[in-house]
Amino acid sequence: MAMKPKSHSHNGNGYASDASDGGSSSPSPPPSPPRHSGLSHCRRRVRSKVQYAQSLKEGFGGSILLRRNLRYLLLLPLLYVPGLLMCVGSFSALLGRPTPPGSVYRSHEMFRRLWRDIEADNASAIELSSVWKFKRKLKEQRPCPNSTSGQRFESSGPSGYLIVEANGGLNQQRSAICNAVAVAGLLNAILVIPQFDFHSVWRDPSEFGDIYDEDHFIATLEGYVKVVKKLPDALMEMHDYNITNVPTFRIQAWASVSYYLEEVYPVLQKQGVIRVAPFANRLAMNVPRHIQYLRCLTNYEALKFSSPISILANKIVNRMVEKSSRTGGKYVSIHLRFEEDMVAFSCCVYDGGKAENIEMDSVREKGWRGKFKRKDRIILPGLNRITGKCPLSPLEVGMMLRGMGFCNGTSIYLASGKIYQAERHLAPLLKMFPHLHTKESLVTPDELAPFKAPHDVQRNHLPRSCHLRASMKSSPTWIFFKIGSFGLHGMLV
Repeated sequence: MAMKPKSHSHNGNGYASDASDGGSSSPSPPPSPPRHSGLSHCRRRVRSKVQYAQSLKEGFGGSILLRRNLRYLLLLPLLYVPGLLMCVGSFSALLGRPTPPGSVYRSHEMFRRLWRDIEADNASAIELSSVWKFKRKLKEQRPCPNSTSGQRFESSGPSGYLIVEANGGLNQQRSAICNAVAVAGLLNAILVIPQFDFHSVWRDPSEFGDIYDEDHFIATLEGYVKVVKKLPDALMEMHDYNITNVPTFRIQAWASVSYYLEEVYPVLQKQGVIRVAPFANRLAMNVPRHIQYLRCLTNYEALKFSSPISILANKIVNRMVEKSSRTGGKYVSIHLRFEEDMVAFSCCVYDGGKAENIEMDSVREKGWRGKFKRKDRIILPGLNRITGKCPLSPLEVGMMLRGMGFCNGTSIYLASGKIYQAERHLAPLLKMFPHLHTKESLVTPDELAPFKAPHDVQRNHLPRSCHLRASMKSSPTWIFFKIGSFGLHGMLV
């Protein structure tokens, strides 16, 4: 049977449909009546023009609006960032995020809050008498352990002369002298009386003999280390009478015994004289026992204050005892390390505000010439305070004493140099302890005259030696408390 070909017809939806010859297929619906194609085409043309005009107008207006909005969109991030920072800052302030405990100086605020309680605290006589008692049995001071058995120089004689230049304050210089004697013993050298460095901060021209008894120093060390007051003329002439022409070593801090024996000793033997400058902490703590003995002997026996210092210190002690009749002749001696240079060096912040910061920056630059502005130098005042590296202010020392039980009738000897902004910082201490005395209030100008210096220098070490001597004779009890990162510090009761 022959197959009929497929026929294609268009249905009403415009899609083609296939029809095949079969009884089951229904006939296609009749086509729709034809429209007037000309009129329809005209309407479409008019409508398209109107739509095009409208779209053109809308597109032009939209582009203008888009451009305007784009400007605002570009400005929005610029406004958003600072706005966010302001909001975050305000929010953080509202939260009140606390600074680390102890990182900010608030002692003056604490004093104002507690002053009424401090003023009203009148301890009884029994309580006050117990403050001066040291309940533990004092240990007897033992002599330096002598393990040298009268050690003398080798039969070949000394290896040469040792010159050292001690730098720093009174405490650092004393330590340097002890180390100088130890190094001289180690190298079998003759020690020239140590020289003191004239520092731009200390500006003190004092020499060894101004502070210590030279003859006593030489005699005490005889048999252990030979000490002379100056180089022989032959050696001075060899170096054009200029100490700086002597071969000079710049030795690293805490140098070992082996370094001195291997590096320094051969040069000393060859040249006959060497100079070490600066000489502060230039010998390790771990040394042979007979060398450690020399340190001990120097510190406790050889170093004796000069006669003028001892005489003035005795006068200060006697007059302090007279003014302390309320407490049976007992008094408190405080060495405040709150001078301008110490406050500046500590890099700690107190309650002086911006003016204090500017002033301390100036002092640091003048005294240490860029040391605190190096790139590797990180200054963190808050961390310094937390770790206890900030010198106690006079106010803090006064509050500590009142907390220990000392009443406002206690006599205090202030063993210090010129206090930084003394009028402001000493006012609260005077408020707590009105019976406050200094060397200037206890001795006459004529008695202080030998310790005065020309206008362009300062005699810092001489009065400090008097302070130390007077403090040591005040009472057998010594109470230590840290008031800074270096220097003499403590409180004598």
